[in-house]
Order: sequence, then structure tokens, then C-alpha cells
Amino acid sequence: MFLRLLSCILCLLAAFSASAKDKKDYVPVYPKDIKVEADVAYLPADRKEKLDIYHPLGVPKGQLAPAVIFFHGGGFNDGDKAKEREITICSDLARAGFLAVSVNYKLRRMQGQVTWPRNIHDCKLALRWVRDNAARLGIDPNRIAVMGGSAGGAIAALLGYTEPSDGLEPPEAGPGEPPVVACVVDLYGVMDLMTYHDMKMFAKTRAEAPELYKQASPLTYLDKHDPPTFVAHGTVDTVVKIEQSEKLVAKLKELGVPHEYVVIEHAPHSFDLRPLQMDLKPPVFAFLRKYLGESEAKNP
Repeated sequence: MFLRLLSCILCLLAAFSASAKDKKDYVPVYPKDIKVEADVAYLPADRKEKLDIYHPLGVPKGQLAPAVIFFHGGGFNDGDKAKEREITICSDLARAGFLAVSVNYKLRRMQGQVTWPRNIHDCKLALRWVRDNAARLGIDPNRIAVMGGSAGGAIAALLGYTEPSDGLEPPEAGPGEPPVVACVVDLYGVMDLMTYHDMKMFAKTRAEAPELYKQASPLTYLDKHDPPTFVAHGTVDTVVKIEQSEKLVAKLKELGVPHEYVVIEHAPHSFDLRPLQMDLKPPVFAFLRKYLGESEAKNP
């Protein structure tokens, strides 16, 4: 019995070590046909979180491109701006003529660590950074969309739906007005944490701190003035059930907010714009072009 227990412990330790090694040794493979600026600082020097910039293809010289900021998923505890899904999505966006920005934000790394609202503050600072660096990036600061998958979908919705009066603006941002989000693309995001499981980023259960769960739920802030929203969800998603998107879509419809909803039959959780069940690129790109427009001349 002792030897069997010892063997199980050694196997678990080996698996943990291999997993840690895989994370440490992971090297992102960026596309060769796109100019990618990796690990660009957008936060103070003491912060390790960076962003990647994918420069668009096919934009005529002297014209401004629209931009899409992408936020990765991972339950607010895991994930990275340069995983395969994020690279694939941002590469597809760049090939379609959008400047794509993939963002790392504060994640929970140890038990009991509280990362809310620092994580949403980081993402709001990334949005401001893109707006403030529009001239360097060659984009129109008034044509920026936000997009994300899973937890990133919730972040994108929060950036689109919250206002300064909601109390989620980063304190270091200063008194200036936040950027205007032209539209939101939510891929299988959590919209109502009051009907989801307990979240580690709060280090408190929903029973202990329901106000935090409500504060972090995009549905809390949705009103008729919010930006157009694209929603996609798979019918066999067991991580974030499709009811989360159905709630969002019902509210968008009730308020009269322009929206599109794509249900992907038999799709599980965490797909990019190329799920096996269908090609999401045409509807997503059409939606983005509808609300962001094409590239425009700098001095029309």
C-alpha cells in the first residue's frame, strides 16, 4: 500500500513538473507574413504584463486602419496573449486589414490572491494606450473595437458597457475621458457571475461577497446606449454554458442595442475564428467592417 501511494505521489509530482516545464519552455510562433511587435510595455516599468501588436496587411500607405484589441481567456487566472488561439485570431484580423492588439493583464498566481479590479484596470489602461498611441500605430482612435474569448469576452463587454460613473476606471488613468469603444465581439464570455461558479479572483465566494460578483458582471451595466455587440457560442460548451450568451442577447434585444448572435452547433468551449463546425471569419469581419469601416485617408 505504501509503495502504491508513493508511486502515485511521484507520478503527480512528475506531471506537475512537466506542466510547469511546458509553461516555462513555451515559445510563441508568430506568423511570418505579418509584422508583429511582441512584448510592448503599456503599464509602468515594474509590471511584467505586456501586449503584442499585429500590423495590418493591405492598408494603403497614408491611410488609417481600424483596430481590434483582443483579451485572452483563462478564467481570470490563466492564459496568455501569445497562445495559439490568440495568435491565430490576431493574425486573421491583421490579414483582414485590422490592427490587432493582444493583451496580457493581471492574473491570479497564488491561492488567496485578489486580482479584481486590477485585471479590469489593466485592460482599460491597454485601451487607453492604444487610443493614445494611435498616430504611431497608424489607426483611427475613434474606430477601436474590443474582443475576447471566455473571460476575455467578459472583459471586452465590460470595456464596452461601463462608464466612469460605474467606478471601474483605473485610478492612475487621470481625469481624461476614456476611449469610445465602437463595438464589442464576445466569444463565449461569462456575462452574469451571479449565476456562475465562485471566482478565485475575488478570494471570496458569491455568498460572501455578492456585490463583487455583480460588479464584475457585464449585464450589470448594459443599457440602450451601449455599442453594437457580436456574440458567438457553441451548443456543447460545458465551461461557460450557452445560457450566458442567451441572457446577453435577450437583454440586447430588449434594449434595442444592435447585435448579431451566432450559435455554433456542436462546438465546445474555447475556439478561435476557425472552429471545425463553421468559418467565423466572414460574419465577424463583416460585423467589424460595418461598425469600424474600412481604412481611411489620414487627411481626406
